[in-house]
Amino acid sequence: MESAEPDRPDPDRLLAQVQHEEERNRRGRLKIYLGAAPGVGKTFAMLSAARRRVAQGLETVVGCVETHGRSETAALLQGLEVLPRRAIEYRGTQLAEFDLDAALRRRPALLLVDELAHTNAPGTRFPKRWQDIAALLDAGIDVETTLNVQHVESLNDVFAQISGIRVRETVPDHVLDRAAEVVLVDLPPDVLLERLRGGKVYLPEVVPSAVERFFKKDNLTALRELALRRTAQWVDDQLRTLRRAQGVQRIWGTGDRILVAVGPSPLSARLVRAAHRTAVGLRAEWFAVFVDDPAVALGAAQRERVSAHLRLAESLGARTATIEGRDAAGAVIAFAREHDVARIVVGKSGRPRWRELLFGSFPLDVIRRSGDIDVHVVRSAETAGAPDVPAPAGRRGQWSTWREIAEAAVVVLGFVGAALLAYDPGDLSTEAMLLVLGTVVVALRCGRAAAVAAAVANALAFNLLFTEPRFTFAIADPGYVVAFVTMLVIGLVVTSLVSLVRERSASAQRRERESAVLYSLVRELSEAASEDEVGRTAVAHLRDLVPGELVWLVPAVGKDLDAGSVLASHGVPDWLGDADFAVARWSFDRGLVAGAGTDRLADSAGLFVPVAGRHGRVGVLAVRAAVAPVVLAPKTYQLVATCAEQAALAIERLRLRARQLDDQRVAETERLRSTLLASVSHDLRTPLSTITGCASSLLDPALALAPAARTALLEGILQEATRLNDLIANLVFATRLEAGAVALRREWTSVEEVVGSALRRAKPQLAERPVDVAVAAGLPLVQADPVLLEQALFLLLDNAAQHTPAGTRVQVRAGTRDGTLWVEVADDGPGVAPGQRDRAFERFARGPASAGMGLGLAICAAIAKAHGGSVALLAERPRGATFRLQLPVPEHQPQPPASEAAWEGAGAGDPT
Repeated sequence: MESAEPDRPDPDRLLAQVQHEEERNRRGRLKIYLGAAPGVGKTFAMLSAARRRVAQGLETVVGCVETHGRSETAALLQGLEVLPRRAIEYRGTQLAEFDLDAALRRRPALLLVDELAHTNAPGTRFPKRWQDIAALLDAGIDVETTLNVQHVESLNDVFAQISGIRVRETVPDHVLDRAAEVVLVDLPPDVLLERLRGGKVYLPEVVPSAVERFFKKDNLTALRELALRRTAQWVDDQLRTLRRAQGVQRIWGTGDRILVAVGPSPLSARLVRAAHRTAVGLRAEWFAVFVDDPAVALGAAQRERVSAHLRLAESLGARTATIEGRDAAGAVIAFAREHDVARIVVGKSGRPRWRELLFGSFPLDVIRRSGDIDVHVVRSAETAGAPDVPAPAGRRGQWSTWREIAEAAVVVLGFVGAALLAYDPGDLSTEAMLLVLGTVVVALRCGRAAAVAAAVANALAFNLLFTEPRFTFAIADPGYVVAFVTMLVIGLVVTSLVSLVRERSASAQRRERESAVLYSLVRELSEAASEDEVGRTAVAHLRDLVPGELVWLVPAVGKDLDAGSVLASHGVPDWLGDADFAVARWSFDRGLVAGAGTDRLADSAGLFVPVAGRHGRVGVLAVRAAVAPVVLAPKTYQLVATCAEQAALAIERLRLRARQLDDQRVAETERLRSTLLASVSHDLRTPLSTITGCASSLLDPALALAPAARTALLEGILQEATRLNDLIANLVFATRLEAGAVALRREWTSVEEVVGSALRRAKPQLAERPVDVAVAAGLPLVQADPVLLEQALFLLLDNAAQHTPAGTRVQVRAGTRDGTLWVEVADDGPGVAPGQRDRAFERFARGPASAGMGLGLAICAAIAKAHGGSVALLAERPRGATFRLQLPVPEHQPQPPASEAAWEGAGAGDPT
């Protein structure tokens, strides 16, 4: 709720302003050169300004600048101090990245870092360059950078709609919002296209594709408008911050904003339409505001009219707000100054002059207090001779119930009786205080009307029963006139103050409940992991606001609202029929409230409120017709809409996360496909070339081959065919493992036997390497597939053979620890390079000496995972590498047969 006290500083705002100033003084200063597209001259402008500063003797260092082959840009780097780049190896390629640590050590006064939206290579401190810049700013270093408007997060979808291209490198809006300075680097589309064709933006060979895909005049014009609007938004935010910092109350009029005050009067609809026409003519932002007086209780018809007027304003593009205040004109003026509104639209009063003099006039109050804000008074055709707005149904805290009036009478009689008992003709101060105390008690316990009546009754009782001459209203002593008036004024003031405190206390409690609901909702939505959970959470909290049956309808992507769209509900949603779902679809498609209690499809069994997030409508909230008036009450509707919007944002967050995961899976699949093709084309070509060469030699009649040579060629064919078969078998096996097509045939398995069979199978590969075996005695059995377990151990042995030179010692060890059984394969070879340790178990990841496809360790890890175990590359050793295969040990081990146990017992007793 908005505050209705414009003259009182907000302590929270003052504290936030002080904290903001402290943070701004502590952090570095960020300057962003913003452009609509590549090639407009952002980097050129940044470097030109840097050269001017250097000429003035100011310290400026280049941290990272991308020239993209542009000679003009490269020439500007001459004479500037440039930090060396950090070399990072990624997938066999050396990448030159910005060195954040070097920049922090150098700590210049100003650092230039190009391309704010850049994604860093793996191995750097932060994944994004804007995070690097945030670290520099936190260290107190001023930074200048460049940014294209399509990389701003909030404009990503807009850019995709304009160009058909989805930009994956984005910068959060808060980075741009917190910049100390934004410089718009603008260039007309025709000039930019001319620069592009002249080879000043991209290399000549890529210009045709760039013109065809992105650099179209309509695209560039739309992006230019986006850049101008985003810069204007930043300037507007800076203007508001400056106004708040300087405590400016007068309107500067730098932007056209219009405010229309609406209420329960039927004439408010005309005001809304008039404000809309004015806003359209001026291309201005506009607000529709309703002031809710906590002392005024509107009737049901009046509440419905207010809701209808606010919905009308929303449908016409206004930002609506319900603010709370006893002084309607003061609240409207405060809201206008807070939002830098230059024009206020109010309606011409239809009240008689005498009523305006007695009870005041809202339009006149706004005009008198508007100051430098223009006020437009709109005359309605119905104003002349029309009856005034119906009186409120009642005033909260003012009109009292009959019970309160009776209670007030008892209290007044009781205190009058106490004053009579304490009567002292010489000093009436005690009697007067008792009567004033009675007025205070009535004001605390009863309504304002009863309190006012008690104040008047106590004053009259003081004159009638205590002042001379008693039992008449005549006053003999003029001093008693002052006492009488003073008592009456004190009673009325106390009554007014107590009533005001009660109203503000009730308002504060209501705001506290609303804040608690919103806080709890947002906290639980942030933890929701599915759309169903979001729906249940939203309905559970909305039940605290709406006393009736609720249904949350969210259509599946690409489908219409129907009975299958019920995400969550309070109560059984069987009251929704086909006609009601049709109304829900109408509300969802048009974004308008419809159904019971509205003027749109009012015969429906429920009220349907569309729910929208940041990127569009998500669903519809449906409530039974019986509680529609409660939902449509201005304050309740605003709170319900806020809760529903938070739920919609949570659903959008989940869907965005799902799309990101899908994109990651697609990218990973594409990467694996490319790697697979590269690996298959290389690894299959080598043995096929050998087989082809040997076979062609055997078939060549011109070659007189000795028997020994023919045997060697045949052995070569057999060896390479075996190798080719192993490669294809591994590839097929890896595919089946990933698809879940490999079924484990678990049985009680002895690790000693698996180690022995794997060593026998790997004997050809380990022929030139000494092997040490150390298997602990009495190892427990494991539930495993012995064939797959042997395959995993064989792959570890084969990996050791491939990556170690002949004569290298290989060790095989096995033991138990903490309920797991482990088998280690260690070697004294060159080991694993630090940059490859994290990728050791990835598919197609191969070492420099590998002769395979890079699937062995990945298959080994998949087999271990299928058994509930794991494979790990242990910490670095002085030499070599150690791979550990771990498997869980079942708690209950099988018992040997009785005859076998007896034989073992006999053998233990008679060693001969």
